[in-house]
Amino acid sequence: MASNRRSKGNETELEEDDAFVYVFDRRDKDAPDVKIPTGGLFSFEDFKERVREALQVKKKDNFVIATTNREEIKDDETWDDIDNGDTLYVLKKINQELCAPANERVNFVPHYDTIVKGGLYEYYASEGQNPLPYAFAELIDNALSATSENTGPRNIDILLHFDDGKPSNHSVFIIDNGRGMSPRQLNNWAIYRLSKFKRKDKRGKVSFIEGEDDDEELEQKQAPLCLNSDISYFGVGGKQAVFFIGNSTRMITKPKDAQDVHELTMSKEEFKQREINKESVYSGYIRNRKVGDSSHISPENDVLCSIINDEKKKESFTVVEIGGISSSHVTYLRQHLSSWTRQLAHIYHYYIHGPDGNQDLEDESESKTIPQFKNINIKVKLFVKGKPATEIDLRDIYDDMQSLYVRNSASQFFFKATAEGTGVVEGIIRYHPFLYDSETYPPDVNDPKGEADFDEHDYAVNTRPARGRRPIFECYWNGRLIPYTTIEEFEWCSEPKKSKNIAVECWNRISGILFTNDHFQVSTNKLTFLDLEMRLRDKSTIFSRIINGQEKRTSIEKEFLNWLKDCHEQHDKQIHFTGFGGQVVRGDLPKQRQSPWGQFKSVVWDNKTFKVGQMVKILRTTPVFLGTIKNFYLYGEHEGDTFATGGEIEIQQEPQSLYNEVRTLPLSRLDRLCSAAAVKRLLEEEESKLPSNLIVTWPEGDEVRPNEKRPAGKTIGALKIEIENRKGEKIQKLPGTSAHASHKKLLVELKVIWHSSTGDQTIVSHISQHGKNWPYWFRKMETINNLGPHTLRLQVVLNESGSTIYAGKSLPSHQIKFTVTEAEPEKFTVGMLEGPFRIGQPFQIPLVFRDAYNNITKPVYTSTPTIQARDLDISYEKTIAKGTSLILTGIVAEGVISEKHTGSYGVTITVPGLREDAQALKLRFLPGLPKVLHVKPEEEMVIENGTAPVFHVEVQDMSGNITTDKNLTVTCKFPGLPTDLMYLLDCSASGCGNITGDPVLLKKVKDNHKLKALFEVPNKKDVSAVERTLVVTPSNSISHIEVKQEENKKHRILKQGESIMGKAGDVISGLTLVLYDEAGRAVTIDEKIFPKIKVNWIAKLNQEMVLSGNLPPIKVPASVSDLKYCQVAIHDKSNVEFSFTNGKIKIIEVECQGPAVVQIGEVLESEIQITVKDKFGNEITDLPKNSLHEFQVTGDGLQTDLVKIVSNRNGFAITNVRFEGGKIGTKDVKVTWRELRDFVRIEMVAGPPETLTLPGWDPEETITVLNEGKLPRSIVVQLCDQFGNPAKVSDVRMQLTKEGKIKLYPPPTPLKTNAQGQVDFGVLTASGPRGTYELQPKAFHGKAEPILGPKIQVQLQPNLMKPTSLSVEYDKKAVFTVGEKLPEFTVKVLTEDEQPMASAKVSSLSLKLWKMDANVSSGPPSRAISYSPEAVKGSPGVFVFKNRKTPDNAAVHQIMITYYDGQYELFSNVMTVDIKPAPPMQLLPVDNPGTPTVSNTRAANTRCVLRNLRLELRDQHGNPSGTGYSGKVKVEICGSDDVTEVPCFVGGSKTLDIALNNGTCVLNNLTIQENAPGLDGQEYRLRCEVLCSLIPKNKSIPALEIPFLFYNDAKKQSQMSQLSKQRDNLQKVINTYHSLFDTTDLLTKELQTSVKEALQEEDQIKEELRKLRVSMHQLTSIENVEKMIEAKTLEKERCLQMKRRSCGLPQLSGNPEVIGKIGHLAEIADPDIARVLSWHMSSDIDCVVTKTTKSAKDVYKQTNGKQQVLPLDSIFKKTLPDWNKPLPHTKYRTGWRPPGNPSYARDFLEFPQHKQECQTVFGMLLGDTLILDDLDSANAYRQEIVKFTHCPTILTREGDRIRSNGKFGGLMNKAVPIEKLKGAVFGEPLNPQYKEAESIVETLQRFKVAMQKTSKAKEELKDQSSYIELPEMKSKRKECQDAEKQLIEVEKKLGMTSSRSRTPQVNTTPPQATPSKRARLSSQTPVNGAETTPTPSPQFTPTRQSKRLASMTPTMEDGRKKLRKT
Repeated sequence: MASNRRSKGNETELEEDDAFVYVFDRRDKDAPDVKIPTGGLFSFEDFKERVREALQVKKKDNFVIATTNREEIKDDETWDDIDNGDTLYVLKKINQELCAPANERVNFVPHYDTIVKGGLYEYYASEGQNPLPYAFAELIDNALSATSENTGPRNIDILLHFDDGKPSNHSVFIIDNGRGMSPRQLNNWAIYRLSKFKRKDKRGKVSFIEGEDDDEELEQKQAPLCLNSDISYFGVGGKQAVFFIGNSTRMITKPKDAQDVHELTMSKEEFKQREINKESVYSGYIRNRKVGDSSHISPENDVLCSIINDEKKKESFTVVEIGGISSSHVTYLRQHLSSWTRQLAHIYHYYIHGPDGNQDLEDESESKTIPQFKNINIKVKLFVKGKPATEIDLRDIYDDMQSLYVRNSASQFFFKATAEGTGVVEGIIRYHPFLYDSETYPPDVNDPKGEADFDEHDYAVNTRPARGRRPIFECYWNGRLIPYTTIEEFEWCSEPKKSKNIAVECWNRISGILFTNDHFQVSTNKLTFLDLEMRLRDKSTIFSRIINGQEKRTSIEKEFLNWLKDCHEQHDKQIHFTGFGGQVVRGDLPKQRQSPWGQFKSVVWDNKTFKVGQMVKILRTTPVFLGTIKNFYLYGEHEGDTFATGGEIEIQQEPQSLYNEVRTLPLSRLDRLCSAAAVKRLLEEEESKLPSNLIVTWPEGDEVRPNEKRPAGKTIGALKIEIENRKGEKIQKLPGTSAHASHKKLLVELKVIWHSSTGDQTIVSHISQHGKNWPYWFRKMETINNLGPHTLRLQVVLNESGSTIYAGKSLPSHQIKFTVTEAEPEKFTVGMLEGPFRIGQPFQIPLVFRDAYNNITKPVYTSTPTIQARDLDISYEKTIAKGTSLILTGIVAEGVISEKHTGSYGVTITVPGLREDAQALKLRFLPGLPKVLHVKPEEEMVIENGTAPVFHVEVQDMSGNITTDKNLTVTCKFPGLPTDLMYLLDCSASGCGNITGDPVLLKKVKDNHKLKALFEVPNKKDVSAVERTLVVTPSNSISHIEVKQEENKKHRILKQGESIMGKAGDVISGLTLVLYDEAGRAVTIDEKIFPKIKVNWIAKLNQEMVLSGNLPPIKVPASVSDLKYCQVAIHDKSNVEFSFTNGKIKIIEVECQGPAVVQIGEVLESEIQITVKDKFGNEITDLPKNSLHEFQVTGDGLQTDLVKIVSNRNGFAITNVRFEGGKIGTKDVKVTWRELRDFVRIEMVAGPPETLTLPGWDPEETITVLNEGKLPRSIVVQLCDQFGNPAKVSDVRMQLTKEGKIKLYPPPTPLKTNAQGQVDFGVLTASGPRGTYELQPKAFHGKAEPILGPKIQVQLQPNLMKPTSLSVEYDKKAVFTVGEKLPEFTVKVLTEDEQPMASAKVSSLSLKLWKMDANVSSGPPSRAISYSPEAVKGSPGVFVFKNRKTPDNAAVHQIMITYYDGQYELFSNVMTVDIKPAPPMQLLPVDNPGTPTVSNTRAANTRCVLRNLRLELRDQHGNPSGTGYSGKVKVEICGSDDVTEVPCFVGGSKTLDIALNNGTCVLNNLTIQENAPGLDGQEYRLRCEVLCSLIPKNKSIPALEIPFLFYNDAKKQSQMSQLSKQRDNLQKVINTYHSLFDTTDLLTKELQTSVKEALQEEDQIKEELRKLRVSMHQLTSIENVEKMIEAKTLEKERCLQMKRRSCGLPQLSGNPEVIGKIGHLAEIADPDIARVLSWHMSSDIDCVVTKTTKSAKDVYKQTNGKQQVLPLDSIFKKTLPDWNKPLPHTKYRTGWRPPGNPSYARDFLEFPQHKQECQTVFGMLLGDTLILDDLDSANAYRQEIVKFTHCPTILTREGDRIRSNGKFGGLMNKAVPIEKLKGAVFGEPLNPQYKEAESIVETLQRFKVAMQKTSKAKEELKDQSSYIELPEMKSKRKECQDAEKQLIEVEKKLGMTSSRSRTPQVNTTPPQATPSKRARLSSQTPVNGAETTPTPSPQFTPTRQSKRLASMTPTMEDGRKKLRKT
């Protein structure tokens, strides 16, 4: 023994004397142990000899010495490990079976911590609960630790065996299949307070058992939520638990690969007995026995015997038997089995179910439980003797608190708390939403409370207040619950003091859980944390949120509030109160509860809406409570719609007829599951108690049948009535319990109603009531004699009010409709006569027959009526029966009307056979119709010319009576007169009179002249014309004046208007006058004639002079410039005159005397003065008055009939000047007098405003505007008068009204007119659905009606240039695998008409792909990979993403398609895809093992190559891909080819087979053999080869090689291990530096390439701009480019707003199979071509083209066959013309240039989209139709073509058509004007300037991006160059060089060459080609997928700057991988 050999001095000698061991001889016998002293022994051989002596073993017999754990003692090294008092075996061989048990002495003196920590919480405090489950938890803790290394199931069974007949046999067993315990470990368990941290110190050396007391084993394992099973900790709990449950225990255990079973018993009684006997209390024996040996157990203990017998089936195990169970414990364990097992399930919830907890999954395959937690099986089995066993698997318990928390939560909030030191706490907060009518926060199952009753308002929210006063957080330590420690809350998750926008109750709906490791102290019995809450509430503790495993460095409080708000909005299913009606005061409640109450019209509850007026059912009522909702009430102050968890509902109970009352009930009583049909059915059942119908019988006959026809006076029989409800019951009063219904008797009312023409009249009305002895009864009726429809109505009425309506519904009634007809006739009357009656004119008299009741009835046909009249002959032709009348027709009266009758004659009509057979009447007769015209005198009449004849005319009838008639006019014409002369006499009233008229005037009548006078009645052809003779004699009146002047003694006759000359101041004399009559006879001037003669140059004539025939002399004016006008006139009926002048008038002047301005339609206020002048300018003021008639006033629009010319003191004036309506402006008023004329200009201005105009707008034209486009021009409204002239009136309010759903921006507001009478509403932008809308201005002027303006017709068309959505199609069943191609994504950029946008560009689309992140809510993150698409040929606006590779990392990714063209931005829906890993290609370690060092010494830990290393199958990109791959991994130790000594594993094998499960293999404790061969300091490798049947042989996975260093000396191995670690650290540092430098250099090259590419792209775009004629000197900066883009964009918009022709046909929408109407498919620029082609194709232009016949049929059905359709799949394409073939003449007449510019019609067509389909359609419809300029050219061209071949149809620009058969001309072949096509025309394409501007804008935008990219690339390159030259980078290179030198020195010490300095530590060669430069960059990540932070050796410490290493992130742009510095 080492201590004996190494000790010196006296103390050492004493120890040697006391040292001993116990030895059992178990070679072949059961011998007792022998105490062998070991003092003085210095070697193993000495000890062996002493054993041989003590046991008397012969020298020839071989034996081995072993410990009780079968570890052989064979040399000094193993002998050194034996302690004083150990027990040893002497065996024949090491694996020999024990021939007999052996008791090993053990001591379990408590550790001194019993005193030191004696004040800690040692007892099981109950806190109101039974602590027994926590005692079992201590034993389960031990079992979990024991089974932590199990690769298979971890079974822990708690067996409860109770024997009611023998309570002493009660026992409890805790059995696990863990690793078991060696005797030393069992001894350690027995020592009180020997924690796992003290056990090594207790022994002072390493255990022989592999893994025991190993530092590496004590390190906390990394496990989720600290579920590391490291919970057997303090060396206290197990003992406390055992002796709390019972008073004795038996520990039975067997380690793996051990031969023996070890048993240790402890009991309370045994301890007491030893104390009494003064023996060592803390000592005992471990019984080592064979497996399954129960010989030492009493046969009565069959349970324990059975358990021991089962040991043979187990490889390792531990059994804890507890006896002496107290009766109280037995009672609790049996009666509360479910309760305490539920608590155990709560404590170990996360060990049983995994980190995610017991989730409620419909499919177990969906479970995400980590495999290592699926194998923990904790079962409780209760065995009661004589009863069946009960078994509970804790995994099957679903009502433990944590299961309830997990399953009832809707969302989780993960966070982490980092406390001071190394303490890390992981936390989860769960949200338990309010669902509909209750909280889902789980109640405390350990402290259940009864469900609360409904309060006075039955609010569901008060049923259970969620968490209530319970703390938020439960605390778990190393994965198990610490039950007595809870944390109320943290500051950041506590309810805020200030109100937030989150409901307060949300804070009461959260539960939480905290997970800690052993860095936080707990009490020894694991019931309480000692320092957790204190450390978490420390200010230095940092809280952060965890999302997808990543820590988010933001405010935890902000994150929590956002999460809580989202939970409330998304998961709480509360009641949504809508339709807020204000705050109300409820008088039906106590005063303190009457307010505040919010009133609402509807609620949304459980996705159902309940509204006011809806019929509902109420829960928990008897009888059924139905009602109509009147209001919803919610207590509190509210301002609008809100959410709440309860409220009240006001209900009108239904049916009102039974329960007419209003009640207010809790909203929770509303039956949400009762359907409307069920409510209706229940309501009908209730209403069936009401009176429903009447039963009518006729006991005495005379029944009135429905629709019966009854003669007047027929009797109606007596009626008996009975009232019946829907149940068939006879009732006499109303049922029900309401005040309205109880005690209400029912009466029956009878009414007979006559439906007369003047309205309904009630002719009979009676009421009957029901008595005890009689029913409802009505007597018979005989007074019904009114003709026509009748109704006999029986109506149930109420007793008191007589109402027929009860509770809003009519009471039952019964109606019988019948008709009363007339009886037999008994008299007659004369019907209405149509007078007056005329002599000789036939008329008729109707006879009306009546019955006894004076009702009109049918006539009598058996007798002939007679008619007689006095003094007249009267007779009739026949009788005609018509309806109820007998008409005497053809009655004619003849005779002279005498004055004594005054026109009235007595007439008698007799009808034989009637009771009253005669009727007398008086008829007034008038003269008959005109028949004869009588004219007097009948002889010739003589009259003088110029006089009018007079004739007397009479119009007579056939009997000679003077008669009258309407429009009776007599005319007299004189056919012989040169002019038309006609006399008229109206005889309509008198029938006679004198006819005369204008005088008869004949010219030059020298003698008598005869005329014919013809008399006629023009409109009476029956009256013959009459002629009379008229003799006209010459007239004696003066008709001619002759003035003579004596000159040279001769008389010269003056002419009319002649000027005579005289000297100024002289007198002209010698004037004579001669008068003549009509016959030319001179008339003697006498005294009668003299007064009639007037001259204007003298006031009074000399009678004698005139009678002698002379005229007075004329005095010539004194001025030569004066002119004198002279006139001689006879003032009688002839009015003859003669005039002359003594000068000459040369000028007239016209001038306006005031303002020359007049309003249109008004009279000019100023007068227009006329001035007459002679040639010298002298005014002539003495013109004769009759000169007024010679003035003529004319003008444009002048109302000449209103103009007046008056004389004044200055001459003449024109007044009453007024112009008719017309255009305003200057008007010329022209005045003419004889041959002279002059004019004056009058300014005509507009009248008052009466109309509105829109300058620049054509109201007849429909303006086509694209959606969200601007109107073509500003809307200017002008006030105008009634004639359309602008009225310049200011401050008149105008507004612009619109129709329909069109929206205008900016919204037009009312404006006032300016000084010009105008309002400018500006250029408006219109948007809205497709359609035609009207805009109309209104003006409000004065108090009159508003003035309405013309309407602007605006047709909104979809904006085909604006994208609205993205349509994405892809194979949703496709499997996404890393490294492979993505499926094709077809994307359509859709416009407003749901069609692809033809102008969409490839550069605007991008496919974004990124790894799914919970933080990303909208839009792709910046780290997303971008792919560009390809355009689909022939399908504009359709793009495809294909041949794009998936990312290299396997995970759930999200895909989004984005579109951005600089103006519009669109996003598709996010598509989530799961990218699966590729097949496995390599085997890699999860953690880098470094370079292990081993030695072949005895110590196991020095021989361990790998302690724990997990290997994974991964694909070529490093993704774990081994799921489903199981097999084994062959591990082999290999060396260099020249090395022959190779170490081996324990057992001598060089290979090991390790299980491979689902692509994962764990290398545990790979240890080499002790004293294994090997070269000292040599490097060997562990070669790991995968063997799996699923891996093809040709694609085998290369082996993984892990190098390690081998040494023969432990000390050297320790030194080399330190050097190896130093070398590994240096290699990491050097590799990191080299990666940095390589990355930096690669980044520089990438940036240089980026600059070069950007410049090339910029130059390329510059060349494109030059081709577009864009000046480059203006594009020197980005600002200039932006200005030009803006200018070109404005130009493009102007072109877009230009007026152009559009097709007015309505478009079809929606179906992608419909291409469109033919009129919309093509556009034509030339207006003439558009007109002629639209006319030519008018029969086809509205045809709808579809892709398939099926879709064509659909359109046909939708339009009821009215729409013509053309499916493309029905077109025979072989006969379609070649679109590019040459003109016909080029084939036959080469070089001929025909006139008229022939072209194919199809060449003028432009197709905006669907080009291929359009060419098919128009090729079929147009064929080879040609277009020429005119008809002559077309005919000439046809003449030439038909000489060689057939000539197609020819159209001309002028609109002519020559058919293919040669026919032309006529209306059928002449195009109509385009206006008559009514919009059925081809549209006009956009202006070429638009396309050019669009192309320039698009190119400029690309140029701007290129310039920005170039600038950015240059800037990044500059930054990178500056970065490389930084002192920091130079310092890093220096540090790297120093590290390389240190590495060389270390490798020299290790005996390695420097060539290994860059060799990776784990060698694996994946089977893939050498990657490109870019690809190699991405493969430099560590094997575990994360960056490895270098850990420098103590000798090498990098500077602070060297730790700032740049990292490069690969990104995808345009399909290429690039680097991005982050």
